[in-house]
Amino acid sequence: MLPARLSGDWTDDDPGKRSARDWAVDVLCVLVSMVIGAFTLLISPIDDPFTPIWDVSVVIGLLASLSLMVRREFAVTLTVVLGVLSSVFMTAGGATVIALFTTAVHRKTGQVVMLTGLAIASTLIQYQAQPVDPGTAQSYWIAVVIDSLLLVLAVGWGMAVRARRQLVVSLAERAHRAETEQELRVGRARLRERERIAREMHDVLAHRLSLLSMHAGALEFRPDMPEEQLSKAAGIIRATAHQSLLDLREVIYVLREPDGGGDLQLPKITLDDLATLVEETRQTGITVVYESRVESAEEVPAPLCRNIYRVMQEGLTNARKHAPASTVRVELWGGREAGLTMELRNPLLAVPAPGQPAARVPGSGYGLAGLAERVALAGGRFEHGRTISGEYRLWAWLPWPHE
Repeated sequence: MLPARLSGDWTDDDPGKRSARDWAVDVLCVLVSMVIGAFTLLISPIDDPFTPIWDVSVVIGLLASLSLMVRREFAVTLTVVLGVLSSVFMTAGGATVIALFTTAVHRKTGQVVMLTGLAIASTLIQYQAQPVDPGTAQSYWIAVVIDSLLLVLAVGWGMAVRARRQLVVSLAERAHRAETEQELRVGRARLRERERIAREMHDVLAHRLSLLSMHAGALEFRPDMPEEQLSKAAGIIRATAHQSLLDLREVIYVLREPDGGGDLQLPKITLDDLATLVEETRQTGITVVYESRVESAEEVPAPLCRNIYRVMQEGLTNARKHAPASTVRVELWGGREAGLTMELRNPLLAVPAPGQPAARVPGSGYGLAGLAERVALAGGRFEHGRTISGEYRLWAWLPWPHE
């Protein structure tokens, strides 16, 4: 029920395509124009000089009314032709007003003003040729003024309709742009969420899977180890696999929408878990020297604990993959005012110790990049690389969140 120009169905290449509303309005305009033409014939004086050619007036009125079906496509031309005809045949007057209204709706203001002047001039000529009351001079000007006011009213109404439609189109364009921008924002948010999920999956699972790989490699390298050690290694693999499932459960939590009604809770990480992480790494045969100097360790916020845990986890995983025979030194210090700083150091190019498997877990190279992004999102700083003394250093500073 919208006009075709507003609904998008009307195009310059196919101007004949109308909406249901357009067809209804066109038919109504034709009928109104016919009624006005018939009314002008009924009120025409008997001594009207054009009375003998009523048949011509009727035909002109019918053709003028029917021409309104193409008033949108040929608004200016139709208004000019009908204006000229209405100066002689009053039956075309109603069609002229409707055509002028259509021009005011669909054409520029300059054209509308010129056509309005033409219509008023046609009125002057019309009432000269067909005076309402030939014996009274005032009746001429009264008729001219009334018709002119009707023309101006029609033009004003048409321009108001045009302004309203332009406003509707502008609002529709704004709504479309806003919808497009919202889709882009949603797409970017989904991309960021996927990156966060990918980073979380890497940080959580890389550590556990590397532990499994190291212990499985040891079993492959030493199939003749004592039964007690074999049982112990198998137990470590089982425990590590179980913990990997728990970590995977944590990642799945990230993928789910929290509804508050489920029993799945995100495991809480504290600074005490760092010692557990160090012990797990030592079980793979790597020497880890860990020192913590954190003020008010029990008050460290959970997000900060989680980020520090991921930093240590990635650093120990990389050391285990690339320097399995090295000694890793881990230091953690800071407090509420200074934030927390973690530093990991280990020698480069360390060779496997005797009795240790030489195979290493391949690295993807994404762990440090994801870790740097994690630290940056938390407002911290991150550095890694070799030092002058021949060590590999991983350093991170994270601010203490303040409520």
